[in-house]
Amino acid sequence: MDTSQEAPKTPRPSLASLEKKAYWLGLLLLASGLHVFEAAMPSLGPWFKLGLANIITLIALASMGPKAAASLAIGRVVIGSFFIGTMFTPTFIISLSATLASTATMLLAWRFVPRISLIGISLLGALAHMCSQFIVVEQLFIQQVALYYLLPPLLVLSCATGWLNGALATYITAQLNIRSR
Repeated sequence: MDTSQEAPKTPRPSLASLEKKAYWLGLLLLASGLHVFEAAMPSLGPWFKLGLANIITLIALASMGPKAAASLAIGRVVIGSFFIGTMFTPTFIISLSATLASTATMLLAWRFVPRISLIGISLLGALAHMCSQFIVVEQLFIQQVALYYLLPPLLVLSCATGWLNGALATYITAQLNIRSR
C-alpha cells in the first residue's frame, strides 16, 4: 500500500461560521431549559403555558433568520419533551403540532407583513399556538365541540403573554445588538 497519498482534507470552517453555530446552540439550550422549566410551573388553564421559550425563538428570528428560528423551535420541543419524559405522548403531539403552526405563522408574518414588530409576530404566534392546540385536542383526543367554550378566555391570556414575550424579545434583541457593536 502506498502511504504517500493522503485522503483529501476537508476545509476547516471559518471562525464566523463556528461562532454562528455556537450562538444558535446556546439559544437552543436556553430555549430547551425554559421549556423544561415552564413544564414544572403551574398552568393558568388547560394547554396554557406562558410561552417563555418562544422569546428565544423570536430572538433567533430577529438575529439569525427564519431557518434558524424554525429549527430552534422544533428542536426545543423535541429536547424539552425528552427531558420532561413526554416524548411521543399526546402532550408531545399537541406541543409539536402547536409549535409547527405558530412557527409557520410567525415566519409568514416575518416574510409577508412589512415592518411588523416582534410583538406583532409574537401575538400572532401565541394565537396560532392556542388555536392549533384546541384543534389537535378536539380532532385527535377529546372530539367534543364543547371544548371550544374554553378557547376565548385562553385566547385573551395568549394575547397578554404573546405581547409580553414579544416586548421582552424586542428588549433583549436590542440589548444584544448594542453589546455586539
